[in-house]
Amino acid sequence: MKILILGAKGMLGHDLMKVFGAFWPLGLGINDLDITDVKKLTRKLKKLKPDVIINAAAYTDVDAAEKNKKLAQKINGQAVANLARLSLRLGAILIHFSTDYVFSGRKKQGYQESDLPETPLNNYGRSKLIGERQINKLASQGLKYYLIRTSWLFGPASHRHHHKNFVDTILKLAKNRKMIKVVNDQFGSPTYTYDLALAVKNLLINKAPYGIYHLTNSGVTTWYKFARMIVKLSGAKLKIKACSTKDYPLPAKRPKYSILINHKFSKIRNWKKALRDYLK
Repeated sequence: MKILILGAKGMLGHDLMKVFGAFWPLGLGINDLDITDVKKLTRKLKKLKPDVIINAAAYTDVDAAEKNKKLAQKINGQAVANLARLSLRLGAILIHFSTDYVFSGRKKQGYQESDLPETPLNNYGRSKLIGERQINKLASQGLKYYLIRTSWLFGPASHRHHHKNFVDTILKLAKNRKMIKVVNDQFGSPTYTYDLALAVKNLLINKAPYGIYHLTNSGVTTWYKFARMIVKLSGAKLKIKACSTKDYPLPAKRPKYSILINHKFSKIRNWKKALRDYLK
């Protein structure tokens, strides 16, 4: 298979390149190809003729998306529509990543793959939902795709690019602070990008049926308990104090329950085990 990975220098892209290394994938970052430029995108894909297009390129700054609504929609929505159309034309498999934030977070028990997204709480979630709908529109025309929803990503960045994640943020704060407050009323599943990349590889190799998949590390926690586990496993000296979302307002609203339930594919290991490996 000829595999093209877009967003290859991002946090997830970095691990996708590693996991798919035996396939000699071609990885392109934003400096190599701007996926919002439809003319350049079309020329590049027609030239490369990939069998699989893995799109890990995205606008991921949740709070900044509140101000940069049009840019978020351009990258997470319109560019995805162009990728889907080109994938269909080339007969390529499209693997695209979405988010728990396409849901409102009102379902305490979490969301299955068959649940329809309803009223995202922030512009980031709305922009990702636009991308999802564009892919679903072309599914009836024969688009071969894996739409993967995931949540609370953490993982290494490439050496030349800095990408924030919650784990590294906590470790950085531990060097300069004695105590921080972290919200304890938002529930989800932390996901190690390496484990996610492995799951994607297995999905492709096992020729799983096309469609929507929820892929996260197993287990549910809160940001507060996640932070405490980071401190515990790393040996950092930082006191974590629980607070409510109301006590820690941010530009973008977050869903209270953004648990993604996986009913369609192999379960991924518990997030605590994944975190331990990441910290090593």
